[in-house]
Amino acid sequence: MKLTQKQRRFVDEYIISGNATQAAIKAGYSKKYANTNANKLLQNTTIKAAIDKRNEEIKSEKTADMTEVMEYLTSVMRGEQTESVATAKGVYNDIPVGAKDRIKAAELIGKRHGAWTDKKEVSGSLEIDVGVGEYDEDD
Repeated sequence: MKLTQKQRRFVDEYIISGNATQAAIKAGYSKKYANTNANKLLQNTTIKAAIDKRNEEIKSEKTADMTEVMEYLTSVMRGEQTESVATAKGVYNDIPVGAKDRIKAAELIGKRHGAWTDKKEVSGSLEIDVGVGEYDEDD
């Protein structure tokens, strides 16, 4: 089912404000309708699906996934990234990232791949005594 133009505007406004009543008014619904029925708009399965889809799109655009993080760390480790540094004259120059940043990136990549994990092998036996305590028959 497709959304009406008013419903599409409601979705857009709701994404911006998070307020159903304000979104309904800005979308063109009357104030009276918005005050009493804004939550019904959110319960409409087509509108809810559109809001969920838009939120997912926004999330995926703004949130780095693990591949992007690893690619960035790799570029830092390889010295492909630069940082701005001020000179004595107040001019900013872009220089390759420093050795400390490159080492840190390498460490983070290594951790992600499970390197440098201390593994201890423990062997032996352990006896557990699960005895029943003594009790007095007179109790």
